[in-house]
Amino acid sequence: MFTGLNAFPLTPLHDDVFQQDAYAHLVTRLRAAGVDSITALGSTGSYAYLDRDERRLVTETAVQAAGGTPVMVGIGALRTSRVQALTEDAQNAGASGVLLAPMSYQKLTEDDVFGLYEDVAAGLSVPLVVYDNPGTTHFAFSDELYARIATLPNVTSIKIPTLPTVPEQARERVETIRSLVPEHVTIGISGDSAASTGLNAGCEVWYSVLGGTLPALALAITRAAQAGDTATATAESQRLQPLWEMFAAHGSLRVTAAIAEHLGLVPLASLPRPIRGLNAEARARVAQLVDDLDLRN
Repeated sequence: MFTGLNAFPLTPLHDDVFQQDAYAHLVTRLRAAGVDSITALGSTGSYAYLDRDERRLVTETAVQAAGGTPVMVGIGALRTSRVQALTEDAQNAGASGVLLAPMSYQKLTEDDVFGLYEDVAAGLSVPLVVYDNPGTTHFAFSDELYARIATLPNVTSIKIPTLPTVPEQARERVETIRSLVPEHVTIGISGDSAASTGLNAGCEVWYSVLGGTLPALALAITRAAQAGDTATATAESQRLQPLWEMFAAHGSLRVTAAIAEHLGLVPLASLPRPIRGLNAEARARVAQLVDDLDLRN
């Protein structure tokens, strides 16, 4: 479950209401495509914008639609007690694992973050993925904190941020982290434009925004890297460079939502307000990329 492609689907809303049927269809597509695992309520799933009841319904829908494909569930919240309540909901719904980012309003210290993971891990019966996403949480894990948290019970994977673009430097970075954490803890890459670099450098899993909407494209990169075909994995990623540039300019969430809306997978205006989708010019560019890059699978 903590190797290969882990796909992060959108959580579509319309008029501020969760679109359960559209979401179930997204998850069913991922199962049919053969992704290795699915994460409901990751950052792409807008977990921070949903209340507990909405998150419980999303989780239950994902687990049911995924069939036998493992589903991890994002449990991040501002207070530890709320994280623990969401953890209980995820476990009761049949989640195969949970994903935790250190959300905050006040700036967190490393001791705060370690304490969060320590408190949550103590009540877990499923694996825990450490979610290092400084772009949204504004908290950067140190290597020492990776090492401390990785010794906690049930910690099974660490989702690291984007790596250096130079392959040798990327491999060195992955090897450094590997030397600090137990062997059973996998290292996962995030930041889709860097996925091929990370997988080729030794990351065992890609936690993918793209894979949640266009699983075939993400699987092509993942399977090539897993087979040791670094050239194909790199070439497939380079082919998508115009898409990565859109991600950098507008954010992966907005661009992915625009793709899903253009393909009719989710309703228009599917993001939680106050987040607005792309403007007309950017949407036209997305529509052109769908055709030019064959972004339909």
